Amino acid sequence: MIKAWLLVLMVLSNGFFSNGDGMHNSTIPDFVNIGALFSFNTSVGRSIKIAIEAAVEDVNSDPTILGKTKLNLSLQEDSKYRGFLSISEVLQVMARRTVAIIGPHSSVTAHVITHIANELQVPLLSFSALDPTLSSLQFPFFIRTCHSDLYQMTAIADLVNYHDWKDVIAVYLDDDNGRNGIGALGDKLAERRCRISYKAPLSPDASMEEITNVLVQVALAESRVIVVHANTQFGPKLFSVAKNLGMMGTGYVWIATAFLSALLDINSPLSPDSLDDIQGVLTPRMYIPDSQLKRRFASRWKNLTSGNTANAHLGLSFLPLYAYDTVFVLARALDAFFKQGNQITFSTDSKLSSLHGDNLNLEALKIFNEGNLLRSNIYEVNMTGVSGPFKYTSDRNLVNPAYEIINVVGTGTRRIGYWSNYSGLSVVPPETLYSEPANLSRENQKLFPPIWPGNTGERPRGWVFPNNGRLLKIGVPKGVSYKEFVSQIKGTDMFEGFCIDVFLAAVNLLSYAVPYKFVAYGDGKSNPSMTELVRLITTGEFDGAVGDIAITTERTRMVDFTQPYIESGLVVVAPVRKSESNALAFLAPFTPNMWCVTAIFFILVGAVVWILEHRVNDEFRGPPKKQVVTVLWFSFSTMFFSHRENTVSTLGRFVLIIWLFVVLIINSSYTASLTSILTVQQLYSPIKGIESLVIGKEPIGYTQGSFARNYLVQELNIDESRLVPLTTPEEAAKALRKGPENGGVAAYIDERAYTDIFLSSRCDLTVIGQEFTRNGWGFAFPRDSPLAVDLSTAILQMIDSGDLQRIHDKWLLSSACLSQGAKFEVERLQLKSFWGLYMICGLACLLALFIYLIQIWRQYHKHYVSEELHSTDGQNIGSKSSHLKTFLSFVDEKEETFKSRSKRRKMERISYRNSEGSLSISSNQGYASRRSECASEV
Repeated sequence: MIKAWLLVLMVLSNGFFSNGDGMHNSTIPDFVNIGALFSFNTSVGRSIKIAIEAAVEDVNSDPTILGKTKLNLSLQEDSKYRGFLSISEVLQVMARRTVAIIGPHSSVTAHVITHIANELQVPLLSFSALDPTLSSLQFPFFIRTCHSDLYQMTAIADLVNYHDWKDVIAVYLDDDNGRNGIGALGDKLAERRCRISYKAPLSPDASMEEITNVLVQVALAESRVIVVHANTQFGPKLFSVAKNLGMMGTGYVWIATAFLSALLDINSPLSPDSLDDIQGVLTPRMYIPDSQLKRRFASRWKNLTSGNTANAHLGLSFLPLYAYDTVFVLARALDAFFKQGNQITFSTDSKLSSLHGDNLNLEALKIFNEGNLLRSNIYEVNMTGVSGPFKYTSDRNLVNPAYEIINVVGTGTRRIGYWSNYSGLSVVPPETLYSEPANLSRENQKLFPPIWPGNTGERPRGWVFPNNGRLLKIGVPKGVSYKEFVSQIKGTDMFEGFCIDVFLAAVNLLSYAVPYKFVAYGDGKSNPSMTELVRLITTGEFDGAVGDIAITTERTRMVDFTQPYIESGLVVVAPVRKSESNALAFLAPFTPNMWCVTAIFFILVGAVVWILEHRVNDEFRGPPKKQVVTVLWFSFSTMFFSHRENTVSTLGRFVLIIWLFVVLIINSSYTASLTSILTVQQLYSPIKGIESLVIGKEPIGYTQGSFARNYLVQELNIDESRLVPLTTPEEAAKALRKGPENGGVAAYIDERAYTDIFLSSRCDLTVIGQEFTRNGWGFAFPRDSPLAVDLSTAILQMIDSGDLQRIHDKWLLSSACLSQGAKFEVERLQLKSFWGLYMICGLACLLALFIYLIQIWRQYHKHYVSEELHSTDGQNIGSKSSHLKTFLSFVDEKEETFKSRSKRRKMERISYRNSEGSLSISSNQGYASRRSECASEV
C-alpha cells in the first residue's frame, strides 16, 4: 500500500526533491535539518509559525543546548489538511534529510503521512493532531507533544455525568479526528452509564444548507445535550446556523470541544455577533499552570505579533505554547543524542530501490538510521517549559492532563472549574490537589453553576419529547381476567382501571406535557403475554407499556421500569374445608418434638432435684422402688403445681423455682392453643404450600399470559405437563372445585393483587402459605428513558400524599369473604418457640449439679479420706474400685448421720489422745524414781 502511494506521489512531486547539502559525517554537525508542516495561512497556523520560529531562534542562541550545532528549520505549507496533497508536501520535507518533523496540524494528515514516517524512521512531533487512535502501536514514530483528545472526552463525559444527563447528541466532522474523538467520547460515557443517543456527522466541506439539514434532525431528537467536535474554521459556521434555528435558547445544552476555547483565545476578542452565537456554551480549555516562564512568554508574545499587521490581533492559546515547547523538547533530545556519541546518517531504502521509472527521483528519500535512538531520547526528556512540566509516562502520554471548564457569558468567558485525571471536576487548580490522595468519587466532584443558553441559571433537564408531532405509543394489555385493573371502554379507544388512573395521576404531576396515546395490545379473547408486550418496546413498536405488568428479572433486562406502584408476588390458592375435632385433639397444641422434649425435661428436673435433696431431705430417701416413684411423682406433679415434697436445700429450691416458671409458660401456651382449637372453626387443605406442590404430581393452574408459568418451570423445575392455563376467574374457580380427580387442578398460582379480588366472593378457597416471590407492578419504558425516572418520582409523591391509596380504594376495595372466627388449620406450638426456656432450665440444672458435686467432694475428702489415712497410718488405703464404692456410699448416706458419726469420731480421737498423754506422764515419773533409788545406793 505504501509503495503504491509513493509511486503515484513521486510522479506528482518529481523535481521537488533536493539532495540536502550541508550535512557531513562528523560526530556533531554544524546544523540539523528539521521540518514543520502546518497550514500557515490560517490564524491558528500563523500563531504556530511565530512560536516555532521564536523557539528555533532561542535554541540557536543558547549555547547550553546543542552547543555550536544549529537547528535548520524548513517550513512547509500543509494544503488545508488535505491528505493526498499532504503526502507530496511531507515528501518534500523528508527529501531534505530532516531528522524530525513538527506537525502535522490535523489528525487527518497525521493518519496519512505517519506511514511514511514509519518507513523512513523520521519522528513526527505533533501538538495539534490529538486523535486518540494515533497513540497506538501502529504509529511508533508519531510522538504527541500535547494531551490526547482521550482526556478531553473524559472531561466532557464527567461533565455530562455531573449534571445527571444520560443521553447526548454528537455533532462532528466526518473525518478521522471527528470519528475517533466521538468514539472515545462514547466509550467514556458508557463507563458512566450514559450514551450517545444520536450521531450527526458533517462533511468537512459541508455548506450552510447541509449544516442546516443536519441540525434540523438534531432539533427533532429527544436529547437536548449536544457535543460539538469540529475545528476553528467549521465551528463558528455551525453555531451560527444553530442560532438561526433557535437552538441556542432555553432548554439546550451545548458543549464544544477545545477548538472553541482555542478560537476564543486566538481571536480574542470575538465580534459581538460571533459571541452572541455561542452564549451559554461550555468548552474545555487546555490547562496550563501559571509560571514565570509562561508570564514571560505571554509578555513577549505581544512583541512577536505586533510587527505584522496580519498577526496584530493574534491571541495566545495553548497551541503556540506547546509549539514553543516542542522545539525545545526536540533540541534537548538531539543534545542528549549527540552526547551519547551518536551521529546522523542516512541510507537508501531497499524497498524504494525496487521501484523504477524514468521520471521518479526516489534516491532523494533516505532512511534516518538513528531514528529509533532519537525517538527514545525524545521520550526521556524531562523539563519545565512554558506549558508547564513536560514529561512522558510509561504509556507515552504527557503527565498531568488537565483542563479548565469555560462558560461563554456576555462579552467574554467565565471559568466554572477544572478537570484533571487525578481528581476529576473541582473548583481549585489541579496542582493544589496533587499532594492529596486521588479522589474521583462522585461526592468529590464540584463545579460553579454556569449560565446556560437562554441566559438562565436553572439546569436544563437535558431532554424533551421529540418535536415531530408524533405521540408516544403506550401499549395497554387488553386482558379478560380482571377488569378492575385495566379494561377498554366499549366502543372507544379509551381505557380505565386502577393502573390507568395511577398512570394519569403520575403524568399530571410532571412539570412538562407528555404527548401519548394508548394502543390496545391483545385480541380481547385471551390474556396477552406481558413479556411479549415488553419485548415490543425494544423493537420500537411501542414507546412504553402501562398495565398490570409485573417487574421480573427477564423483563428488566429488556426495558426500564418505574417505581412499583403495587406489590404483587405469586401465591398459592387452594380449596379448603372445615376441620373436624377428634378424640386426640388435646395433643394438637404441641408438635411431637415438643411433647418429647417436655417429657424428658420433666424427668430430668425430677432426677436433679432428687440428687440435690437426697442427703438432706427424708422425703427423698427410702427404698429404691419408693425413690423411683417419688421422682416420677414429683416430676409430673409440678405440671399442676401440686407436688407434696418440700425442698430444703438451696440448690434444690433454685432449680425448682426456674422449672416452675418454665411449667407456667408451657401450661399457659398449651391452654391458649387448645382453647383456640376447640372453640374456633378450623379450615383444612391437603395443600401445605408451594413446597408440597413442587414435590407432588397434581396439576397446577395459572393465569394465562402471566409470568407464573416461566417461573414455575424455570425456577422451581415443575414439569410443564402439570401446568394448566386458565383464562378467567370463573374458569379458575371451577377447576379448583373440581379437583385433580375430576379433571380440575389441585392449586391455582396467581399474583396477590389478583387473588385479593378473586377470593373476595369465594369463601371455599383461600391462600395457602406466604408469597413465594417478591414482585411489583410498574410502567415499562425503553432503556435509559428519562420518563421512567420522572414517573418514578411522581409515584413516590403519590405514595407520600396518599393519592395512590385513594386510587387503590376506589378500584380494589371490595367486601372480602369473612368467616367469623375461622382459622386456616392450627398453628401448632413448636420446640423453637420454647428452646430459650429449656436452655435456661438445663443450664440451671447443670450449674446446681456442679456446685453440689464440689461440695460433696470437699466433704468426702475432708472427713472421710483423712480419717482413713489416719487410721491406717499411711499404709495402702485400697484400690480405685473400693474408693468409688466408698464415695457412692458416702453420697447415699444421710448428711445428718454423717455429721453425727464425724462428731463421734472426733470425740474419740480427742479422748484417745488424752489417754495416751496420761500414760506417758506416769511412765516418766516411774523412770525418775528408779534413777533416784540407784543414785542413793551408789
